[in-house]
Amino acid sequence: MGAFIGGVIAIVIGILGLAKWWGLFIKALLAVIPFLLLVGGVIAVAAGVSDMKDKAEEKKETKEEKPVV
Repeated sequence: MGAFIGGVIAIVIGILGLAKWWGLFIKALLAVIPFLLLVGGVIAVAAGVSDMKDKAEEKKETKEEKPVV
């Protein structure tokens, strides 16, 4: 019950804060969005490189397992 009441109070304070500082909130979003895109892009590139390495290693292992006739 305490968490519920605390959550409701936090929501009300958050709404009042957004109403009062809407301009600053938008400026913060404008500053944060490019940074998040940059970090997300770096993570995506790292995941892609890792995936390509895994596929190359899997292909190499598959070739080694095939018997030569």
